[in-house]
Amino acid sequence: MKNYLFRQIDNAPLIVFRIFFGFLLACETFGAILTGWVKENFIDVEFTFSHIGLDWLQPLPGIGMYFYFCLMGVLGLLVMAGYKYRWTLGAYTLLWAGVYFMQKTSYNNHYYLLLLVCIIMWFLPANTYASLDAKQKSSVKSLTMPAWCSWVMITQVTIVYFFATIAKFYPGWLDGTFTKNLLDRSVTIPVLHDIFTQKWFYLFIAYAGIAFDLLVVPLLLFKKTRTWAFIASLIFHLFNSITLQIGIFPFFALSFVVFFYPPEKIRSIFFKKKPVITEEIALKGSPYKTTLYYFFIPYLIVQLALPLRHHLIKGDVFWTEEGHRLSWRMMLRTRNGYTTYKVVDKKTGKPIPYNVHTKMTRKQYNSMCTKPDMIWQFAQRIKKEQAQKGIDVAIYAQTEAAVNGAPLKKLINSTVDLGEAEWHYFSHSPWIILYEDMESVQKQP
Repeated sequence: MKNYLFRQIDNAPLIVFRIFFGFLLACETFGAILTGWVKENFIDVEFTFSHIGLDWLQPLPGIGMYFYFCLMGVLGLLVMAGYKYRWTLGAYTLLWAGVYFMQKTSYNNHYYLLLLVCIIMWFLPANTYASLDAKQKSSVKSLTMPAWCSWVMITQVTIVYFFATIAKFYPGWLDGTFTKNLLDRSVTIPVLHDIFTQKWFYLFIAYAGIAFDLLVVPLLLFKKTRTWAFIASLIFHLFNSITLQIGIFPFFALSFVVFFYPPEKIRSIFFKKKPVITEEIALKGSPYKTTLYYFFIPYLIVQLALPLRHHLIKGDVFWTEEGHRLSWRMMLRTRNGYTTYKVVDKKTGKPIPYNVHTKMTRKQYNSMCTKPDMIWQFAQRIKKEQAQKGIDVAIYAQTEAAVNGAPLKKLINSTVDLGEAEWHYFSHSPWIILYEDMESVQKQP
């Protein structure tokens, strides 16, 4: 196994992936400007819901975020071209990390995956062929890479699909409730809407989703089933792209396929003039052993552990949301409900009128009102605002929420002062109400 991981193979898959990846980075960031995503999430808001502990991370003033995203778009194109690769990808990674941690209103798992792959790619020799770096400096050029470079990518995508599969085994997915709701609101063409909301169709989509996530990686690994798995991937991801309109993610997911095919096959398709790797070259040792041992092995252990952490937290993650993020729990449920805040002057005992809708956009409110961490964060914000006026306040949240269209249930203990309450990173926050019968919370009647 050791010899297999460190043998030199044709680096064509990694080079092709770098080119695709850089192009998608540019599409993601320039597209965010053109579609109004930047304006909606960073320009038109008074503040953003940053990840807890990073509240200081807020958008640049005025139209500064447009320049921020334009810079990322240019960096993406430079990564694609392989120009000063470590610097340009490193800069993009830092800027994208800023975007990712700066806001949770439009949280998406593919934003997280994009960040992880940026980190992975920074450690890999992806600029050693078909790049400006290799053209300008001959010492950079190489035709090979250690075999483990491909296996790191395969392992990462396996983790994503595996935990996405496991997460779907809950009542709201297995009975088709979520897929029905999703297709009902996503498909606007009347003829397609009538078909997609038929029980046989949304149940088919639900179980096809489980089957695809579970089987796609194993089928891609075997030569006899690889091309069929690739065709299934094309159909699956193009369907998602058209019906769900989820940006670059379907194409991003498809780009990982290059690591499953033999490197020689990828070379013959994309780099016909690239020299063939001889057996003598393939047996050479790898100069990247420490990178695998001291970065990637710990990294992959963390990736395996993070999606399991919600099992160590009291309560059901579908209801409490504790441990939901960073866990590949992708497009599993819808949440709806409302939140109102009661702000009380501790000194006088009198309530202070507070209208949350004057402080955040409708999108921010809709995202916040059913997510305990964001409800808590806004309570902290209210407390700071009032403290600046010299008023010490208690803040109580009246919150009801529903998962997948089920009846509304109380989410937050309305007798707890959220201004004084603590957020627990690795355990249950006791002011979030739990229910023994989670099926009634998750399942539409």
